[in-house]
Amino acid sequence: MPRPSRSLDRALLASGRALFPRTGCAGLSVRAVAEHCGANPAMFHYHFRTKDNFLRTLLQQMYEEMYAALSGAAAQHGPAIERLRGALLVLGRFARDHREALGRIWMDALAGEPVAVEFMRANAPRHLGLLLELLDEAERDGALRPLPRLQRFVTLMGAVVLPLVFASGLVRAALGVRAYRREFVPQVASDAALQERIDLALAALAPTVPVEVRT
Repeated sequence: MPRPSRSLDRALLASGRALFPRTGCAGLSVRAVAEHCGANPAMFHYHFRTKDNFLRTLLQQMYEEMYAALSGAAAQHGPAIERLRGALLVLGRFARDHREALGRIWMDALAGEPVAVEFMRANAPRHLGLLLELLDEAERDGALRPLPRLQRFVTLMGAVVLPLVFASGLVRAALGVRAYRREFVPQVASDAALQERIDLALAALAPTVPVEVRT
């Protein structure tokens, strides 16, 4: 008997990516993924056995893509502040391109969905640790002023990531005016807007220079 196509698991995961932002963990069904992919549900179970295993693979695949790019930016040559700037741009682009999926994962984790909670607990320390190391190195280089580590981290995340995930939902829901939707991409989600927010946030964390008072 011929073995199922090895490419079918990738096709099922691609369908899962397309459906997950609308359904989340609880709402994603085996049948919906199989139908979207044009496969028999039996093939889903052949490749992944259970929906939870499928969700774990799906979320981890997305994360590893982001983390590989983030690690690459952090490992570049040059001053820590510039490597931090590059890592933040990677993170911002990922949040922009996957903002609906990220919002759904966070909502699922807050609601206690086991797969989402497990995913967050396993992976959040990885990118958190990488960014904190860059922040510490930039402080040692004198590019950032001494501040509590998490204070600096949440300042950067509030400037770079949160506007992409939560402001986009606000624009769709509460501010569903066409003008706001037109302005969202150039003013919030474009590479230029990302770069500007990163520069502003890092400038806010930079050492302050005392102003000389003339008498």
